[in-house]
Amino acid sequence: MAEVAFYHLTRLPLELALPKLLGRVLGTGGRAVVLCGSEERVAALDDALWTSTDPDWLPHGSAKSGHAAMQPIWLTAEDAPAPNGARFLVLVDGADSTRLSDYDRVLDLFDGADEAAVAAARRRWSAAKAAGHALSYWQQGARGWEKKA
Repeated sequence: MAEVAFYHLTRLPLELALPKLLGRVLGTGGRAVVLCGSEERVAALDDALWTSTDPDWLPHGSAKSGHAAMQPIWLTAEDAPAPNGARFLVLVDGADSTRLSDYDRVLDLFDGADEAAVAAARRRWSAAKAAGHALSYWQQGARGWEKKA
């Protein structure tokens, strides 16, 4: 079973919060797949990661750039096996995966200002709990991420 952590975005937008979390993944020597809700979001996050200043270097790719096996971070809108050997899965834009058990850790980021996104995150929490995954809940606070559950 995977460890599934829900990240409730309340202070920073996804484009600023995601690079910091991915930097932590890379800092552990890990690899990640970022599963997006659409190809448009893949393109937008591709741009955001190249221009990130914190951290200032996040090597990544997508189907557009190719060479999946060489990419420490793979951006995709397809729920498929990790082409880069990733043990971390990051879900954004309400993306859902049937492959949670393929990963050691899953980070589910959702926008706290969007009631539909919050409701969808609650449904994913319930489904992950029913599947037997270990769950945690993090919320952005004044000093960064605060574990709430």
